Amino acid sequence: MTTEQQQYLDRLNHIQNDLTNAWMDYWKHFSHVGTWQFWVNVIILVLPLIVLYFLIDRKKAFHIGFFGFNVHVWFNYIDTFGVWYGLWNYPYRAIPFLPISFALDASLVPVVFMLVYQWTLNHNKNYYLYLTGLCLFFAFVLKPVMVALDLFQMHKGMNYFNLFLGYLVIMLLSKWITTAFVHLQKSTK
Repeated sequence: MTTEQQQYLDRLNHIQNDLTNAWMDYWKHFSHVGTWQFWVNVIILVLPLIVLYFLIDRKKAFHIGFFGFNVHVWFNYIDTFGVWYGLWNYPYRAIPFLPISFALDASLVPVVFMLVYQWTLNHNKNYYLYLTGLCLFFAFVLKPVMVALDLFQMHKGMNYFNLFLGYLVIMLLSKWITTAFVHLQKSTK
């Protein structure tokens, strides 16, 4: 590594450290455990996981879980991209050192996707129809409620339709990858 490159990298690390410290300071002042927004985030994190524990079809737990993990990963990537490029942000966080909404990324969105996916499997319903409806709900009902409560903010021309497209990408990638792995598993029998 050249000296110039190392100096540039050191400068970026310094900026990153300052930014992390600023976010921690922000959290201590505005998003701490004494705020109702913190507890809403905790509920959004914990409650869906409890519901999932009782409602998951245990005979299909790996299948449904793999699908949910896909949703989690893709939602996390898209959410990180949006926050990183300043398209949106979360003014209140349960976990201060993560730039994303961990409650949404790791719990609410994947669990609801999993339960709707499970329902379509168990009732032989059209996955694409019902999960598109769920994407519409998340983009045009949940996110506006979050905006109204100041739990989510959009910037740089971001809008609910763009969020809907992001949810569709998550839905499609998660389904296609899960279907491919289920096919691989069945082909060995």
